[in-house]
Amino acid sequence: MSPSPATATADRATGPAGRPAPDAPPARPRTRAARAAALTVGLLAALVVTALAAASIGAYQIPFGDILASVAHRAGLGGHELDRVAESVLWNVRLPRVVLALLVGASLGCAGALMQGVFGNPLAEPGVIGVSAGAAVGAVAAIAFGITLFGNWTVTVCAFISGLATVLLVYALSRSGGRTEVVTLILTGVAVNAFAGALIGLSIFFADNAQLTEITFWQLGSLSQATWPKVLAVLPCAVLGLIAAPWYARRLDLLALGEKPARHLGVDVERLRIALVLVVALLTAAAVAVAGIITFVGLLVPHLLRMVAGPGHRFLVPGSALLGALVLLAADLAARTLAAPAELPLGVLTALIGSPFFFWLLRRTRRRQGGWA
Repeated sequence: MSPSPATATADRATGPAGRPAPDAPPARPRTRAARAAALTVGLLAALVVTALAAASIGAYQIPFGDILASVAHRAGLGGHELDRVAESVLWNVRLPRVVLALLVGASLGCAGALMQGVFGNPLAEPGVIGVSAGAAVGAVAAIAFGITLFGNWTVTVCAFISGLATVLLVYALSRSGGRTEVVTLILTGVAVNAFAGALIGLSIFFADNAQLTEITFWQLGSLSQATWPKVLAVLPCAVLGLIAAPWYARRLDLLALGEKPARHLGVDVERLRIALVLVVALLTAAAVAVAGIITFVGLLVPHLLRMVAGPGHRFLVPGSALLGALVLLAADLAARTLAAPAELPLGVLTALIGSPFFFWLLRRTRRRQGGWA
């Protein structure tokens, strides 16, 4: 007796011994929402573990249990107070540095994701619009010419103000006919970066040896001078930028379709670009002002997440903040332990790791596109 059509269809789908036939449709892949949720949980768990390690490891070792006990004691949740030396090391040295690393890394990672969304280019990074170079001009000038207008905060304040001013200048110079084209914005940023480099060189020319040492240390990037006042200085800008950024995720997804389709779908592209450039400037200027120039975090972090979780900005923007915080915290831990008792400059370490990875990204992008022409 010949098999029924339904039985024949089932046999073709399952194959012998109930195994799927080669041409059977594959199982439905894990949804992006589930993948994003899993990544978020993984990043948060890694952040907690790395933060505990950063607070524990150093010339004066503090066990994990003591850290948790001290934090619980300060929060009024039980625990106990540590001895005087351990308490001082933990709360005056380690924890300010951990929190500052989290804020700076989250700011740079989020700013990188926004920049790549605005420019529609996964190889863009915050320095493109001149904010890092502009902040460096203010900091180096304050050091070289002995400006003390704001006391101990002079270098930080000058770096923040000059970074924001540079971004506004880049945007004003690239604007024409009420519109700003991405190519013009990038080229203007390149020119302003070059001019900022000349101003930095001029300031260095007039600096003495002690000032040169301070300038070099600042330009290399470091969190070694982290204090609670510095954390409080960057906290408002970082929190404001990190809260504002996810609100633009849906419009960034529409902008990825192209400017004309985005306009047809109701996105005011020019207003969106202005708002995001200001958010990026706020995040990056605050980070650079307190930590110096730290490269490649804003470039690589969003790219890594995009490779894993896809291009959707609803996860990419907050996810880049989490991964940026994790990367910078781990890099800072490595910077102060790899060459102990000396400390590697944080910006140098991120550049050493980031440069080969950037080259790999370029090769990978070129290979996938079949060349640049």
